[in-house]
Amino acid sequence: MKNRKIRMGMVGGGIGAFIGAVHRMAANLDGQIELVCGAFSSDHKKCIDSGAELFLPPERCYATFEEMMTMEASLPEGERMDIVSIVTPNHMHYAPAKAALENGFPVIIDKPLSFTLNEALSLKALVEETGLPFALTHTYTGYPMVKQAKAMIKNGELGKIKKIAVEYPQGWLTDKLEDSDQKQAAWRTDPNRSGKSGCYGDIGTHAANMAEYVSGLKITKVLSQLTTVVEGRLLDDDANVLLELEGGVPGVLFASQISAGEENGIKVRVYGEKGGIEWTQEDNNSLLVKWHGEPAQKLRAGGNHSYLLPEALAHLRTPGGHPEGYLEAFANIYRNFANAVRADYAGDDHDSVLDYPSVEDGVHGMALVDAVVESTEKGNVWVEPKY
Repeated sequence: MKNRKIRMGMVGGGIGAFIGAVHRMAANLDGQIELVCGAFSSDHKKCIDSGAELFLPPERCYATFEEMMTMEASLPEGERMDIVSIVTPNHMHYAPAKAALENGFPVIIDKPLSFTLNEALSLKALVEETGLPFALTHTYTGYPMVKQAKAMIKNGELGKIKKIAVEYPQGWLTDKLEDSDQKQAAWRTDPNRSGKSGCYGDIGTHAANMAEYVSGLKITKVLSQLTTVVEGRLLDDDANVLLELEGGVPGVLFASQISAGEENGIKVRVYGEKGGIEWTQEDNNSLLVKWHGEPAQKLRAGGNHSYLLPEALAHLRTPGGHPEGYLEAFANIYRNFANAVRADYAGDDHDSVLDYPSVEDGVHGMALVDAVVESTEKGNVWVEPKY
């Protein structure tokens, strides 16, 4: 593996699947990974057609993910896949991840980790048992200026953390798109495929993960109001959550898919004794630092900016003024995971600067989904995540 690309198999992500294409682009960006096989669809013809579009031979396009795991594991080491990427709807995360781990393959999986908390705990136990690398694609943690914010806070530049606010407004589900031919809307609003929460489970989990990742503090308690605004929708499409983080730090989370006119406005703000930071995805190359009693600073991404910390510089590809965005952030997770897979294969230590969300993050995220839903069901009361 030292002198070649890492070979990847994919479950899901067939013709017309948005997130599958994103994962493939992210995996390809740094030239570390190549796609060699897949179980792209439960329809075998569609799977073969998808593989043909990706220049894969039909014999490496499998009818089921079970067949893919078995057949690939039986191939010589010089031919078989090395890792598995899972890009299915939520209800189909657990089974292929479990099968991959049981057959000795490291896994990189779209969020959330699984359909239920029990499935998440089972995967965590398998990861601990096998010792295999396992990554969760919480995309927004891959942005360089998010790394900068996290490192500044970890280094104590803001002093003791006092308050956290995070938001993720979207407007794409303002209308009842699930009644049309919109496949993304159909499965994301279906409790049988998406899970027990819609808006919070889909994008609120990203917001919660960002609050924790940037601040370095875990959410220990939630009080939520989940609302279904669009009549007839089966899951929540708006979420307002009060947070309590480690050390009693207060926080607030707002997520919505019915905020008309919004696109993907995820924003995180962390306030400490000495000042605060603000980052938003829609201006992702900037980090605003607001100092207490001093002028604010606007830090900018760019490999030629000497004021950036090593954690940010390690995730930059271009000089200042050359935008890096969503695909590059996604690619940073794949690149870092590839580094971990190579280190594991060689018996070496993985560089901690090249971090990525783990199975532990996924378990905690699923516990928070349960806690947020429980809080609303019990009449908007404080609930602790349990696992």
